[in-house]
Amino acid sequence: MAPPLRVLLAKLGLDTHTVGVTVIAHALRDAGMEVIFTGLKQSAATVAATAVQEDVDVVGVSSLSAAHMRHIPELARLLREQGAGDKLLIVGGVVPEEDQAALHEAGVARIFTMGASTQDIVDYLNEWRRTRDASAQA
Repeated sequence: MAPPLRVLLAKLGLDTHTVGVTVIAHALRDAGMEVIFTGLKQSAATVAATAVQEDVDVVGVSSLSAAHMRHIPELARLLREQGAGDKLLIVGGVVPEEDQAALHEAGVARIFTMGASTQDIVDYLNEWRRTRDASAQA
């Protein structure tokens, strides 16, 4: 049996809205994933270093403070620079449609906007893992 998917959840900058990330953390845990939460007011550098140190599969950022265009591209860059560019980077929260293409270009694989169901997130991560594992075996 494969080990559980390891997911690092983060709140970057001054964003202190915790309800959404807490709901997601519980849903991922209930789906059998191992969840690590960095806590509030983290820097992109701290989150990238934690992702490397904890050897996670996924880095998820909850963004509700309108600072996503500052912090998330920096996090994606730091993950690549630290040899962790293979980590799946996902974002959830308030991300205007006009910012989404730039975040995808920076390295974000998927953006879950307000109203996304926890089951959609769980299903996406499980499908990503199946695809990744199948590619590794080929």
